Amino acid sequence: MACAVRGCSLAFICITTWLLVKAKIDVCKRGGVTVKPSHVISLGSAVNISCSLKPKQGCSSYSSSNKLILYKFYRKIHFHHGLTLSSQVTDLPLGTTVFVCKLACRSSDEIRICGAEISVGVVPEQPQNVSCTQKGEHGTVACTWDRGRDTHLYTAYTLQLNGPKNLTWQKQCTYHFCDHLDLGINLIPESPESSYTAMVTAINRLGSSSSLPSTFTFLDIVKPLPPWDIRIKFLNASVRRCTLYWRDEGMVLLNQLKYRANNGRSWNMVNVTNAKGRYDLLDLKPYTEYEFQIASKLHLHKGSWSDWSQTLRTKTPEEEPAGMLDVWYMKQHIDYNRQQISLFWKNLSVSEARGKILHYQVTLQEMAGGKATLQNITEHTSWTWVVPRAGSWAVTVSAANSKGSSLPTRINITDLCGAGLLAPRQVSAHSEDVDNIVVTWEPPGRAVQEYVVEWQELHPEGGTQPPLNWLRSPSSSVSALISENIKPHVCYEIHVYALSGDQAGCSSIRGSSKCKAPLNGPHINAITEEKRGILISWNRIPAQEQMGCILHYRIYWKERDSDSQPRLCEIPYKRVSQNSHLINSLQPGVTYILWMTALTAAGESPGGNEREFYLQGKANWSAFVAPSICIAVITVGIFSVCYYRQKVPVLLSALRPQWYSREIPDPANSTWAKKYPIMEEKTHLPVDRFLTAAHTPEEPETVVINEVIHQVAPAFRHPHCPKWPERGQGVRGHCTSEEDIAPPRALTAEARQLGDLYKVLGGRGPDSKPGNPGSPLTVLPVDFLPTHEGYLPSNIDYLPSHEAPVPDPLEELEPQHISFSVFPSSSLHPLSFSCGEKLTLDQLKMGCGSLML
Repeated sequence: MACAVRGCSLAFICITTWLLVKAKIDVCKRGGVTVKPSHVISLGSAVNISCSLKPKQGCSSYSSSNKLILYKFYRKIHFHHGLTLSSQVTDLPLGTTVFVCKLACRSSDEIRICGAEISVGVVPEQPQNVSCTQKGEHGTVACTWDRGRDTHLYTAYTLQLNGPKNLTWQKQCTYHFCDHLDLGINLIPESPESSYTAMVTAINRLGSSSSLPSTFTFLDIVKPLPPWDIRIKFLNASVRRCTLYWRDEGMVLLNQLKYRANNGRSWNMVNVTNAKGRYDLLDLKPYTEYEFQIASKLHLHKGSWSDWSQTLRTKTPEEEPAGMLDVWYMKQHIDYNRQQISLFWKNLSVSEARGKILHYQVTLQEMAGGKATLQNITEHTSWTWVVPRAGSWAVTVSAANSKGSSLPTRINITDLCGAGLLAPRQVSAHSEDVDNIVVTWEPPGRAVQEYVVEWQELHPEGGTQPPLNWLRSPSSSVSALISENIKPHVCYEIHVYALSGDQAGCSSIRGSSKCKAPLNGPHINAITEEKRGILISWNRIPAQEQMGCILHYRIYWKERDSDSQPRLCEIPYKRVSQNSHLINSLQPGVTYILWMTALTAAGESPGGNEREFYLQGKANWSAFVAPSICIAVITVGIFSVCYYRQKVPVLLSALRPQWYSREIPDPANSTWAKKYPIMEEKTHLPVDRFLTAAHTPEEPETVVINEVIHQVAPAFRHPHCPKWPERGQGVRGHCTSEEDIAPPRALTAEARQLGDLYKVLGGRGPDSKPGNPGSPLTVLPVDFLPTHEGYLPSNIDYLPSHEAPVPDPLEELEPQHISFSVFPSSSLHPLSFSCGEKLTLDQLKMGCGSLML
């Protein structure tokens, strides 16, 4: 396979060479081009170029028909009719320029005759700064120099080294731009003070130049190899005693060490003489990762430093923590006798921790008793207890690593906002950049030991508890720059505490870093109608869309299909969870469209979702209560006068229907009334018995009838109002005049008995029960009349009246009917026959519509 590849390569080279030779022969077969004085000239020199045709190679036998053209690259610079052409060219640039001679015939294209390349360059400059080195005691000598400017020509450089005893070494570069050369010889340290001379010569076709001789000794040019096998040991695993070890060449006299912490920028430099491969380091920090490098030199003043060794990286052992924890706390009441204490502390710095912190030891003590009530060990940077609210408490926290514990930090638990006189004043927060907030305040009126500025994300994403951040500021400060865990366009709750002994005061404010207008408005989720208006409820804007601290909410509303400007209500933001608001300025019976927006210091958000709501519009009772009270007061005032109370029944009797004004049949003719005969000598019926007697299945249902006597008092009579009867005595009496009650002839004994009977009957309504004698009296309407089953047949004589009433002459003057009755009189059909003076109930048929016989 290798032989086949080698054969193919040789064949390719032969074919390429033949093609090039043939091309040259083919190109210049018609003529030639000559250049004088040379194809290589110095910058600024002129050159003569001649072109001539060979015999019988022209266009025709006439020389005037042959046109020779000279090209410089692809641009015509000269032409001539004939067999030869000559031209002088000047101002050629550095480098190589190509000239081509062509023949132009009338009947054909231009034909290439021949061409020439002219190189323009400069004489080599003298090489400068010749220096030689030998890497290690067993390395080879290599020299470098500065060539100077480019000659634009091929230039050969020759290095020559002359040593003691007429020793000479020489070597030449075979490539362009040569500026270094390795002689391949090794100088031995047998005679370190022996002198050597090096010189460089540059040669091209325009001239040559040699450098100045460079003289040196063995110690001058030998560059030691970098140290190797670097390691470090710590005695008793303590950073206070550590030793660095390495290996060097035998003739090394001087070492240089450099080391630094991994996160450091500057190096610590140490020069060591006759170190013999070891050095003790005493200033390293515990539990810190360091990197080390070492260089070597053969002589204190001669020679050069070796290259830096490979880097050694290692971590120093741990030591007992040196710092104290920065502890802060929050106190929250759970109920009337318990409180929750949450402790927070910051991690110690690397220099303070001096090792890996394994855990934290927390102790809670009651200050009154002085004994520890709770101890705990945790790996976290926070801890929470629930303790009684009574008493004073103190907390100590310390950090521990494998070597020991830090000094404990003690803090007394107090009400951080208990002292109002210590509260900082005029607290404000503004953003300087996207990742920090500047908090300013004015000091309180009392002396302050220090300030603590605390901040916490207001609405964290995902609903998780955000981390608590704080920093301490001296008592002379009135501002603080907070940048730890600050995110852009996020709202933070900021507290400024002023501490003085066991007392503290606080003020709070909200702040954000470079806020923007919220991306969306609140989402209205419910609208309910209340007594005082409508209650609008909404969802909180997601934290990633708030873009800062929300200052206000706005509720917009307008009537549906209305082009008027919407009305709005602006609601200040409250720290307490707020997602509803009551609006009482809407009109009932109108359909409204409502939406909401949110505002930050940077602007207003777009509107949220739109909700349509129709306000039902309940009656406005306040519009009816006042007139009703006025009417009631006037009515009571009117009826408090006896004269008006007497006129009201007359007016009501005038308004009742005409069919209701007839005489009601005497119930004494009924079967029920016959079982209890009325004796003239009795003036009072057994009322209680009537009210309490139980009905038997054989007895008909009790009929309740009220007698209404139509009497109109004369206008000149003086009214007399008897007292209302006591409860349970029957129907109330009505106002009558003195003349109505004076003559005993107005009622007979039988009429009085019937009146008493009517009173008893009137004391029970259709809904009365036998066992309820104290039920209120009921006046039956006119259509509540019994059927004819409860009355005697018509052949039983009607009870005669012993005495007829004497008519009053004045009654003839009074009108019998009033024409403005609201009931029609046609509802009572006239009697179709005459019944005489007596009419029994079995002759009547009464219904809801009419009275028939």
